[in-house]
Amino acid sequence: MKTLNLDLAEKSYPIYIGQGLLSQGELLTKHINGKQVMIVTNTTVAPLYLEQVKSLLGEGDHQISQVILSDGEQYKTLDTVNLIFDALLENRFDRSCTLIALGGGVVGDMTGFAAASYQRGVNFIQIPTTLLSQVDSSVGGKTGVNHALGKNMIGAFHQPKCVVIDVDTLDTLDDRQYSAGMAEVIKYALLGNLDFLHYLQKNINELMARDKSMMIELVYQSCEDKANIVAQDELEVGKRALLNLGHTFGHAIENTLGYGNYLHGEAISVGMLMAVKLSQFEGYLSVDEVDQVQDLLEKSNLPISISGKIIASDFMAAMSVDKKVIDGNIRLILLKKLGDAFICNDYQDKLLNRVINDFCQ
Repeated sequence: MKTLNLDLAEKSYPIYIGQGLLSQGELLTKHINGKQVMIVTNTTVAPLYLEQVKSLLGEGDHQISQVILSDGEQYKTLDTVNLIFDALLENRFDRSCTLIALGGGVVGDMTGFAAASYQRGVNFIQIPTTLLSQVDSSVGGKTGVNHALGKNMIGAFHQPKCVVIDVDTLDTLDDRQYSAGMAEVIKYALLGNLDFLHYLQKNINELMARDKSMMIELVYQSCEDKANIVAQDELEVGKRALLNLGHTFGHAIENTLGYGNYLHGEAISVGMLMAVKLSQFEGYLSVDEVDQVQDLLEKSNLPISISGKIIASDFMAAMSVDKKVIDGNIRLILLKKLGDAFICNDYQDKLLNRVINDFCQ
């Protein structure tokens, strides 16, 4: 097992990464203060791991309840979060309770938002079971839900007490979901870790074959990169915005095509390529560097184009309803070179329109 610590003063917490961690109950129980525990999961993950997690807690030691939600990005809504609130209130959970998010990014985001809101804030723990949630969404305390007009526009920053990442849960993850997680892994390599990019390029075949030792290193490196950035900028007032590489484009894809038609990582894959193309048009990247990114995405079985018709004006309208918009200006994350991302406010509108028109044809 490897352990990272996300350093946020009194809100610091450990991230445990390894194999067989869902058989080590002390990793969970030492972070649970009260007796009341609510496990939030979904219809896909519950049959696989719910009973295992409940057995780790010990029925006699804790008052354990559960909420099993529908699976899918389309259910990441306030109505679904209300199901968590209903269960908490019906079971008379108090302020000493702990919520456990058992599942992918959608479960983690909604459970964290419920924990941030219930009685103005209770503890929660992340047990991510998809590659995307293990390398990205479970770390950093971003929680929230989607709105019909914009992705993740309703939420809160609320840090977990710990994150338990058991890479053995990836054994039950289908290939499409695994590839979707690779999009966030590639993001870290592009935005600030050139050595990691070279590692991915060299070992992509073994990584896609899910070599366990390499997967642990993959998750650890991604979490370390994110933890280092979050520790410097928890509330995304500066450097943390770099983590949104490709996300303004990707969120617009999800919004215009309808949540659930593209997996989040699939939309981010296309969004990153759009950001890379704009970086090329702005004179930062060479054609060869763009080709390197596209090649890595393709070898990760990720999309590099939009499958489905989107009108360019609708796409731009969706981009304008995004958390990165400040005073009406769309901030984009571009690359000066591979491994060197920056926040860009002064891109050329005609070049942005060129990229959007190229991808929305």
